[in-house]
This record gives sequence, structure tokens and C-alpha cells, in this order.
Amino acid sequence: MAGTLSSIVHCDFSVPSDHECDEPNRNEPIDSWLNDEACFPVAFYRFDSREIRCTTPKKSAKMIGKYIMGDLLGEGSYGKVKELLDSTTLCRRAVKILKKKKLRKIPNGERNVQREISLLRRLNHRNVIKLIEVMSNDEKQKLYLVFEYCVAVLQELLDSVPDKKFPLWQAHGYFCQLLDGLEYLHSQGIIHKDIKPGNLLLANCGTLKISDLGVAEALDMYVQVDTCRTSQGSPAFQPPEIANGAEVFSGFKVDIWSSGVTLYNITTGKYPFEGDSIYKLYENIGKCEITVPEELDESLRDLLQGMLQKEPDLRMSLREVQFHRWVKQHPPVLSESVPIPPRSEGDTHRNMTVIPYLKALHSEEDSETDDEEDIFYEVIGSAAQVPDEVRPAKKLKQYFRRKKRKEISCINVSTSSLCQPS
Repeated sequence: MAGTLSSIVHCDFSVPSDHECDEPNRNEPIDSWLNDEACFPVAFYRFDSREIRCTTPKKSAKMIGKYIMGDLLGEGSYGKVKELLDSTTLCRRAVKILKKKKLRKIPNGERNVQREISLLRRLNHRNVIKLIEVMSNDEKQKLYLVFEYCVAVLQELLDSVPDKKFPLWQAHGYFCQLLDGLEYLHSQGIIHKDIKPGNLLLANCGTLKISDLGVAEALDMYVQVDTCRTSQGSPAFQPPEIANGAEVFSGFKVDIWSSGVTLYNITTGKYPFEGDSIYKLYENIGKCEITVPEELDESLRDLLQGMLQKEPDLRMSLREVQFHRWVKQHPPVLSESVPIPPRSEGDTHRNMTVIPYLKALHSEEDSETDDEEDIFYEVIGSAAQVPDEVRPAKKLKQYFRRKKRKEISCINVSTSSLCQPS
């Protein structure tokens, strides 16, 4: 910063009736109101910018039960996702914070969340996201879903590269893990209904995790068929039978179709069907024939055509997909993998965001002294050049105590010569 920094405080200064100075002329330039030229009470005090050091404020630590809360990881239609640290095991976790009031405004919002909780509690597989704990705050009307921590979403990796796709060998690895997780879900009688890159998470070790079972459906364990009647999945990943308005359909074949669209997307960077609107998109899905790019491997094209058959009865089963020659082979590594993009500048490894909050939690200093309001008051109230008769300290103190603001930055002027006690 260059020049000077003027601190402005809007206060109601009471001037004694016997004050010898004239009232300020409001038609004069604002520079004449500064304290080194004016002879009347003003609320402008000048500080040399070289003696002012801007510092980052301390973060205020928050805890949910035994968990220390970190920064925001993402935000969806249902709520926010933040990083957590388990204070007993020091394991990284992620919490989905849901507002019950907001859920009531979303069609089937509360029902979908309760369904997801009930399904996740009974699942345990390396390729399915694990629900650790569920907590509720009735006073704040919030629901906290604590999950195992995943470092990225598959869609993030796709969005970080210009062609929006993975090398074939990398896509092959993710797809095989998707099949393993999907096989487990189907063995438990669960239809996901919304397989897509945005619902596939990655752990630090590269393990893929199927997430977001909000629209999933559990089949009746006493019934042999996989008949479903509703679907709320993402439009671009829905099969022709749903696009054409079928009242009943095979749930397993829905997941095969959406997995095929996912494979098509991560290997080509495109979608098999597109449209300017949902209506046009569904029309294309229901009527148009799929075109697989010729540049893809012949075995991969054969797999995509088998998974994206319009007739559910002709569509490949999960077992057939698992034993397809493209799945069984291992494509050669011909290019570098698409890495996990940094969350912010300088954070290439997506380090723990809880660490700054740990410092605040275990700091012995009084956190109130770091509030922007208190520091700002100290600047105004301690300046030696400000006459006592024009510095109503009590009023300033009451003003800043009354007007609390969210801390966003602070100014450290403890070394300023202007701020030394007189």
C-alpha cells in the first residue's frame, strides 16, 4: 500500500458548547477535515500505511460432538459438505450438513435423506461410501451425516482437463471399481438409479466410492424380480424406458445403462445423447440411435453398444459386462493420468483444512482480542495524536460492542508509533 490509510468511524460526537473552533465547512475538500489540519472534532485519523501490517485473522474453531470442523468442501441442493477431524482417532471425515427446513421445500427431500441413511447403515464395501455417524440438532433443525473422507469427485478430474476425459487405462481402472461396487449394491437388493461421475468419489489411495444413495431403491428381499416404478436420477443418464415414460422397468438394467453412459463420458468427454432441454434430451434418448466414436478401441465400442442397448431385454447384464474382453484386459499406459486438481492455489495435495482451526482451539490467547472490532477500536482509542476532548472512548467502545460483525480480516498496528500510549 502507498500513501496513507484513513480510518473512518461513524460516531455521534458531542462537542462542548464553549468549543472555540468553528463547525466544519461541508463545502470544503475532504482533505481539510483530516486531523492534522482541522481544529474541530473529526472522526478521521491518519496513519502511515508503512506502519500498518495486515494479518489473517484467527479461525474460530467449531465442534460437532467429537469432531472438529474444517472448511467447506462442496455444496449441493440438499446442503453443504465440510471436512471434519475425529478428535479421538485423528481420522479425516466429511460431514453433510442438512437443514430440515430446506429439505421440506425439496420434493421428497426428507424421504430421500431417510432412505439414504437407512441404506448406508447396512452397507459395507470398499467401493461404496461408508456412513460413520448420524447426528441431529433439534434446536438448529440440522442433520449431520458423517462419512469417510474422500479427496475428490470424479467429475472434478474431468472438468480439470480440456478434453473432459481420462486416458483409456485410467478410465478402465475406475470403471472396474465401479462394477465391483455396483455388484455389491445389487447383491444387497439395492438399485442406485443415479450412477454418474458426479456421484463417484475418490479416496487418497485412488479407491473409487459410489456415493449419493438419495434416490436409490431397496428391492423386496422376498421378490425375485427387480421391478421399479419411480426414478429421480439425472436426465442425461436415464435409459430409454424411463425417457419414454414406462410405468415399470428393470432396476438392474437402469444401473447398467447409466454405467454405460458414465463409461462413454469418461472415455470420450461427451454424452451419447444431448438436448437443448430436458424434453429434447428425453426425446433423443428414446428415439435416436447411439453413435460410438470410431477412434475408440473395437472392444470398447462393442462394450458400449451392449450396455447402451435401447431394449432392456437386449441390454447386457452386470455379469456379462464384468466378463467382457475390454474389462478383462488391461489397456497399456500410453499417457500420464489425470491428477486430482488442487483445491486452491498452493494446495496441490488437498491438505487438511482443519489444521488452522486446531491452532485456534488450543490457543491460550483470548480470541476476543483478535476481533476486527476490538483492534479497530484500539487504533482509534490509543492514537497519541488524537486529543482527549475529541475522542469519546466510552462511546466508541459501546459502538463497537453493539455492532458485531463477522470477522473477515484484521489490521495489526501494534508496532505503530501512532499507537503507543501517551
